[in-house]
Amino acid sequence: MPENTLSQSFLRLVTIMDELREQCPWDKKQTIHTLRPMTIEEMYELADAITDESWPGIKEELGDLLLHVLFYARIGKEQQQFTLEEVINAICEKLIVRHPHIYGDVKVDDESDVKRNWEKIKKKEGKKSLFSGVPLSLPAVVKGARIQEKAAQVGFEWEKKEDVWDKVNEEMNELQEAIASGNQHHVEEEFGDVMFSLLNYARFLRVDAEGALEKTNRKFIKRFVEMEEIAHARGRQLDEMSLTEMDAIWNEIKQKNKPLDSNA
Repeated sequence: MPENTLSQSFLRLVTIMDELREQCPWDKKQTIHTLRPMTIEEMYELADAITDESWPGIKEELGDLLLHVLFYARIGKEQQQFTLEEVINAICEKLIVRHPHIYGDVKVDDESDVKRNWEKIKKKEGKKSLFSGVPLSLPAVVKGARIQEKAAQVGFEWEKKEDVWDKVNEEMNELQEAIASGNQHHVEEEFGDVMFSLLNYARFLRVDAEGALEKTNRKFIKRFVEMEEIAHARGRQLDEMSLTEMDAIWNEIKQKNKPLDSNA
C-alpha cells in the first residue's frame, strides 16, 4: 500500500473516532475503565483468530484493537494526559533505543543477544527488577512462561532439556509425597511446582504451552460433542452410559480422526 494511502486510511479512522466520541451517546459515556474489559475481550478474540489461523479474523480483530488504541488516546487527550502523536512518537523512540543493533553500533549474533540487550536497556531506564514488565493480570500459564524467559536472559537457566525433564520428575515425586501427607496446602504448592517445571520443559521444546493447551481444550470439546452426537444417534444419553461404554465411543472417534502420521 502506498504511504499516502496508508496515511489517509489512518487519518480516516482517527476522524471517525473523533466523530463518534463527539456525537454518539454510547461513545461519549465510555471511560478507560469501561473500555478495559472490552479491550481484554478483543485481545482474546484476536488470540482465537490466531489459534484458528483465520487471516480474515486476524484482520478484523486487529482493526478492533486499533480502534481501542485510538479510543484511549482520545480520552487521554481529553484528560490532558497525552495525545495520539505522543503515543506514536513514544513507541518509535522506545524501539529505536532498544534496538541499538539496528539504529546504533551494537553487534548481536542471534535473538538471545537481542533479548539480553533489551533487558539491560530496560534496567538503565529505571526498571527495578527483571520482572517489572510482567503484567500482574496475565493468565498464569502465560505469566509463568514470561517469567522463565526473563530469568533465562541473565543466565538463570538449565543447560539442556534433559535437565529440565529431571526437574519435572523431581517435582512429580514431591507432589506424590505431598498427596501421601494429606496436607492440601502442600499438595497445591507442589502441583504448582509441577506445572511450572512443565512450562519450562515446553519452553525448551520450543512449544507455546498456552497455545498447546488451548488446542488440546478444543480437541477435547470437539471429540466430546461428537461422542454426545454418536450416543444420541444410538438412542442413548451419556449420563445413562457407563465409563466403559463412553470410552469405547471415544476411542472410535480418536481412531476415525487420527492423522496418518500421528499417535494422538
